[in-house]
Amino acid sequence: MRNLMIVLSALAVMALAFWAYRENYRTQAELAEVHDLQYDIGRLRESLGVLRAEWAYLNRPDRLRELADINFARLGLLPLEPRQFGDVGTLAYPAVALPPITEPVDTIALGETTE
Repeated sequence: MRNLMIVLSALAVMALAFWAYRENYRTQAELAEVHDLQYDIGRLRESLGVLRAEWAYLNRPDRLRELADINFARLGLLPLEPRQFGDVGTLAYPAVALPPITEPVDTIALGETTE
Protein backbone atom coordinates (compact mmCIF):
# COMPACT_ATOMS: atom_id res chain seq x y z
CA MET A 1 0.00 0.00 0.00
CA ARG A 2 2.84 2.31 0.80
CA ASN A 3 4.46 1.67 -2.59
CA LEU A 4 1.17 2.50 -4.33
CA MET A 5 0.98 5.86 -2.53
CA ILE A 6 4.57 6.67 -3.49
CA VAL A 7 3.89 5.82 -7.14
CA LEU A 8 0.65 7.85 -7.17
CA SER A 9 2.43 10.79 -5.53
CA ALA A 10 5.24 10.62 -8.09
CA LEU A 11 2.69 10.50 -10.92
CA ALA A 12 0.83 13.47 -9.43
CA VAL A 13 4.07 15.47 -9.17
CA MET A 14 4.96 14.61 -12.78
CA ALA A 15 1.47 15.57 -13.96
CA LEU A 16 1.65 18.89 -12.10
CA ALA A 17 5.14 19.56 -13.49
CA PHE A 18 3.87 18.89 -17.03
CA TRP A 19 0.88 21.18 -16.44
CA ALA A 20 3.11 23.96 -15.05
CA TYR A 21 5.48 23.57 -18.00
CA ARG A 22 2.61 23.96 -20.49
CA GLU A 23 1.10 26.91 -18.61
CA ASN A 24 4.49 28.62 -18.51
CA TYR A 25 4.90 28.45 -22.29
CA ARG A 26 1.26 29.40 -22.89
CA THR A 27 1.72 32.45 -20.63
CA GLN A 28 4.91 33.45 -22.43
CA ALA A 29 3.12 33.20 -25.79
CA GLU A 30 0.24 35.38 -24.52
CA LEU A 31 2.67 37.95 -23.13
CA ALA A 32 4.46 38.07 -26.49
CA GLU A 33 1.11 38.62 -28.22
CA VAL A 34 0.23 41.43 -25.79
CA HIS A 35 3.61 43.02 -26.45
CA ASP A 36 3.02 42.84 -30.22
CA LEU A 37 -0.45 44.35 -29.82
CA GLN A 38 0.90 47.19 -27.68
CA TYR A 39 3.57 47.86 -30.30
CA ASP A 40 0.90 47.95 -33.03
CA ILE A 41 -1.27 50.28 -30.95
CA GLY A 42 1.66 52.65 -30.42
CA ARG A 43 2.52 52.61 -34.11
CA LEU A 44 -1.11 53.28 -35.08
CA ARG A 45 -1.40 56.13 -32.56
CA GLU A 46 1.72 57.69 -34.01
CA SER A 47 0.36 57.46 -37.55
CA LEU A 48 -2.97 58.87 -36.34
CA GLY A 49 -1.10 61.84 -34.89
CA VAL A 50 0.65 62.37 -38.23
CA LEU A 51 -2.69 62.17 -40.08
CA ARG A 52 -4.27 64.69 -37.70
CA ALA A 53 -1.33 67.05 -38.21
CA GLU A 54 -1.67 66.72 -42.00
CA TRP A 55 -5.43 67.32 -41.76
CA ALA A 56 -4.87 70.44 -39.67
CA TYR A 57 -2.22 71.64 -42.12
CA LEU A 58 -4.48 71.10 -45.14
CA ASN A 59 -7.48 72.78 -43.46
CA ARG A 60 -5.75 76.04 -42.59
CA PRO A 61 -8.21 78.91 -43.17
CA ASP A 62 -5.70 80.95 -45.20
CA ARG A 63 -4.98 77.95 -47.48
CA LEU A 64 -8.68 77.22 -47.98
CA ARG A 65 -9.38 80.89 -48.67
CA GLU A 66 -6.58 80.93 -51.27
CA LEU A 67 -7.97 77.78 -52.92
CA ALA A 68 -11.45 79.30 -52.98
CA ASP A 69 -10.08 82.47 -54.61
CA ILE A 70 -8.12 80.47 -57.20
CA ASN A 71 -11.13 78.31 -58.12
CA PHE A 72 -13.81 81.00 -57.79
CA ALA A 73 -14.65 81.21 -61.49
CA ARG A 74 -14.80 77.44 -61.95
CA LEU A 75 -16.69 76.57 -58.75
CA GLY A 76 -18.75 79.71 -58.21
CA LEU A 77 -18.12 79.71 -54.47
CA LEU A 78 -19.47 82.62 -52.46
CA PRO A 79 -18.47 83.69 -48.97
CA LEU A 80 -20.84 82.76 -46.14
CA GLU A 81 -22.98 85.53 -44.74
CA PRO A 82 -25.27 85.57 -41.69
CA ARG A 83 -28.36 86.17 -43.81
CA GLN A 84 -27.81 82.81 -45.51
CA PHE A 85 -28.72 80.95 -42.33
CA GLY A 86 -32.33 80.41 -41.39
CA ASP A 87 -34.30 79.66 -38.25
CA VAL A 88 -35.51 76.16 -37.51
CA GLY A 89 -39.00 77.53 -36.86
CA THR A 90 -39.32 78.69 -40.46
CA LEU A 91 -38.88 75.21 -41.93
CA ALA A 92 -42.00 73.53 -43.27
CA TYR A 93 -42.17 69.88 -42.28
CA PRO A 94 -44.45 67.54 -44.26
CA ALA A 95 -47.51 66.40 -42.36
CA VAL A 96 -47.33 62.74 -41.43
CA ALA A 97 -50.58 60.92 -42.16
CA LEU A 98 -51.36 58.55 -39.29
CA PRO A 99 -53.15 55.32 -40.15
CA PRO A 100 -56.63 54.91 -38.66
CA ILE A 101 -57.00 52.93 -35.42
CA THR A 102 -58.63 49.67 -36.39
CA GLU A 103 -58.23 47.64 -33.21
CA PRO A 104 -58.38 49.61 -29.94
CA VAL A 105 -56.09 48.43 -27.15
CA ASP A 106 -57.39 47.94 -23.62
CA THR A 107 -55.23 50.00 -21.26
CA ILE A 108 -56.44 48.42 -18.01
CA ALA A 109 -53.77 46.20 -16.48
CA LEU A 110 -54.63 42.59 -15.75
CA GLY A 111 -55.87 41.97 -12.25
CA GLU A 112 -57.20 45.51 -11.73
CA THR A 113 -60.86 46.19 -11.48
CA THR A 114 -62.70 49.36 -12.40
CA GLU A 115 -65.16 50.06 -9.65
